[in-house]
Amino acid sequence: MSAPAPSPLAVVDAAPVERQEEVLTDAALEFVAALHRRFTPRRDELLAKRAERRAEIARTATLDFLPETASVREGDWKVAPAPEALNDRRVEITGPTDRKMTINALNSGARVWLADFEDASAPTWENVIGGQLNLTDAYERRIDFTDHRGKTYALKPAEELATVVVRPRGWHLDERHLQVDGTPVPGALVDFGLYFFRNAQRLIDLGKGPYFYLPKTESHLEARLWNEIFVFAQDYCGIPQGTVRATVLIETITAAYEMDEILYELRDHAAGLNAGRWDYLFSIVKNFRDAGEKFVLPDRNAVTMTAPFMRAYTELLVRTCHKRGAHAIGGMAAFIPSRKDAEANRIAFDKVRGDKDREAGDGFDGSWVAHPDLVPVAMESFDAVLGERPNQKDKLREDVDVKAADLIAVDTIEAKPTHDGLVNAVQVGTRYIEAWLRGLGAVGIFGLMEDAATAEISRSQIWQWINAGVVLDTGEKVTPELVRKVAAEDLDALRAELGSETFEAGKWQQAHDLLLRVALDEKYEDFLTLPAYELLG
Repeated sequence: MSAPAPSPLAVVDAAPVERQEEVLTDAALEFVAALHRRFTPRRDELLAKRAERRAEIARTATLDFLPETASVREGDWKVAPAPEALNDRRVEITGPTDRKMTINALNSGARVWLADFEDASAPTWENVIGGQLNLTDAYERRIDFTDHRGKTYALKPAEELATVVVRPRGWHLDERHLQVDGTPVPGALVDFGLYFFRNAQRLIDLGKGPYFYLPKTESHLEARLWNEIFVFAQDYCGIPQGTVRATVLIETITAAYEMDEILYELRDHAAGLNAGRWDYLFSIVKNFRDAGEKFVLPDRNAVTMTAPFMRAYTELLVRTCHKRGAHAIGGMAAFIPSRKDAEANRIAFDKVRGDKDREAGDGFDGSWVAHPDLVPVAMESFDAVLGERPNQKDKLREDVDVKAADLIAVDTIEAKPTHDGLVNAVQVGTRYIEAWLRGLGAVGIFGLMEDAATAEISRSQIWQWINAGVVLDTGEKVTPELVRKVAAEDLDALRAELGSETFEAGKWQQAHDLLLRVALDEKYEDFLTLPAYELLG
């Protein structure tokens, strides 16, 4: 008697999205199901390992480079050479995969667009499926957009378009609308699998390839899993091995101690590493949240990339990447230019320019911006250093000598938590969560483009300040009562500003309640997007 056929992948509790049958073909679903059956068990094991490591950090309040992988750090090896389409990455723009952003990002003049299914995208079913449609439509040059004012958007000639690098969701997030035997498929496998299956050959035919950003990686073992997925996917679809290229975000404190190892695991598919500030700070707070005053961060905007422990992180990243022949990509310029305030723009542009000048001078090969108007500003900084060269991997930074303790020397920063910082954390957290619950993942708040990492660092700092008994510049101790008072005042101000009808039409009360839950609960929630996803329509 023959074995029963594997259960098919089922679409569960999802209102149909227009044209979703183009994405969810039988063949595409079979591929995603194959990824799920083969790799989700290992994903589950690695999530359990994260918890074990966090428990060890709670016990020791320290981290170190891994003794068992010393031979990898000391070895003489390099990653595969960059494909032509990814060799010059001097400016990269980030953003979600909605139709307007797809056109604007591709047209922006940036060399790369990080097409985001992760922190800049709330994972509604419409966003998950619509993003896949928009990317393929762009490759087939059948995408356009007309906004509510009647303004139309269309693609520039192909040679002027940015190269797309897709960021799937992190390992911790499931896609509840796609299940096998009642078990949801990891969102990472859904985003990667549908994109790869639909577009890998199409991209090769266009002279590019399936390129990815890998978020929230916490260890080289997680990078190894991605490498195994790439090998399997390329074989399954008949794509030459080594076609995939992946850039890993070093946005967790544990990954900062395994940069060499992460590149080594992905070496046939590695393109580089990226320094992502907000998630990195969030990870420091998360992992050292109960390690005492030494690890208390000040207001998030007071922690700049020039702080000694942040300098150690970025300089180690550049040195590691260039030693291994990989690209080092810098952090985000999140400023949103204003059409109404020329002086504010001048000040902000000067700050962005200084930040990008520093990154280019430090040896980064490129950097991120969140708005098309910042592309020429960042481009100028990198053009000044690179000239006609595609990158500066020859800048080996052998002067850099980062010790394990340097990466977690949080107490080297002089700034302290303030009452204004607490208010800002509540305001930004509430405003971001409200937009996310309405399906928006990239949100302009107080002149900055914010994504989920912003809300994570905001609520994590509130949690940390309460549990560390922080006293603010006003003399007030941060307590749950103080946070509730600040949050209630903000909610009242929002109701007055918006008017009752607009306020009630939004998700403000839900956002307020969720922020307080993840900031005040005694049990720290690993990711606020997990309880938020339960509320997402």
